[in-house]
Amino acid sequence: MERRKTRSVKLGNRVLGSGHDILIQSMTYTKTEDKEATLRQILDLEKAGCEIVRFSVPKEECAESIHYLKEHTHIPLVADIHFDYRLALMAAERGIDKIRINPGNIGDEDRVKKVVDACKAKNIPIRIGVNGGSLEKHILAKYGAPTPEALCESAFYHVKLLEKFDFNDIIVSIKSSDVANTIKANRMFAEMCDYPLHLGVTEAGTERSGLIKSSAGIGALLCEGIGDTLRVSLSDDVIKEVEAAKDLLRVLGIRKGVKIVSCPTCSRCNIDVFSTAKRLEEALKDKDWDLKIAVMGCIVNGPGEAKEADIGIAGGVGEGLLIKKGEIIGKVPMSDFFDVLMREAEALAKSQK
Repeated sequence: MERRKTRSVKLGNRVLGSGHDILIQSMTYTKTEDKEATLRQILDLEKAGCEIVRFSVPKEECAESIHYLKEHTHIPLVADIHFDYRLALMAAERGIDKIRINPGNIGDEDRVKKVVDACKAKNIPIRIGVNGGSLEKHILAKYGAPTPEALCESAFYHVKLLEKFDFNDIIVSIKSSDVANTIKANRMFAEMCDYPLHLGVTEAGTERSGLIKSSAGIGALLCEGIGDTLRVSLSDDVIKEVEAAKDLLRVLGIRKGVKIVSCPTCSRCNIDVFSTAKRLEEALKDKDWDLKIAVMGCIVNGPGEAKEADIGIAGGVGEGLLIKKGEIIGKVPMSDFFDVLMREAEALAKSQK
């Protein structure tokens, strides 16, 4: 898929934009003033593969943690600021990599200019965050609801405000808890400017509903080449957000990773597809091997799907045909499926290097 062309925006040791990787984000839920607890969560996220971490800065004690957190982590950190522009100034002074604000809720233009000037002095980008639940009153009055048009108008209102002060290191996020509105608003905005876009479906819900909503919303936009960074928002462990984002990028072929193809089974199936596929998925979830592995239950679609994979099993009665690069290379007892597929996958991965 062809990426939408955007300008590049540097944050810390990474760069956002169409000429660079689509980066994975998450957000801590510890109290930011508890710098040790927040540091542990950031390091856990970093270990899981997160590439940008955001945390809330609702008071001065939270801003005081920034220098310590920067000293002990390696990935870009983002301060989430609302209402009090002075907290944005404190975050900039303490070395934050990016500031997330809604310019409309931090006061008059003089205050916005102070934040912009502080960010310009330190080469800190600003992320404009527009959410369906926090639109400006005059925009809500105009449209009557947080429609895609309303979301876009709000985003451009804030963009123009920053541009007024000659500031262009801008990243924009336009999110709604309504998946269709999120997709439409981001499509509209993507047609109108070249600022990088942060994708997400806000308030997406628990793990199950959040994964479905985020996959539908973020996935649709990524398939159209829209999006430069993303967060899968879940009311659950933040590590699951990172794992889901990695899986989404792999499924779409945007990042390398092992793809498991397995059938839902039916009465024709005589092998244990479920446990084999689950074991493989868990064992290979962190591998960056560019491989496709098939676990298919019967002779209807099995041989064809397995031949399209790098390595696969097509089930028979208590055993399966082992197929490698389209060629049948033998039969394997059901009890050996996992071990044989793992061994063959590791060998193929080594041969790719």
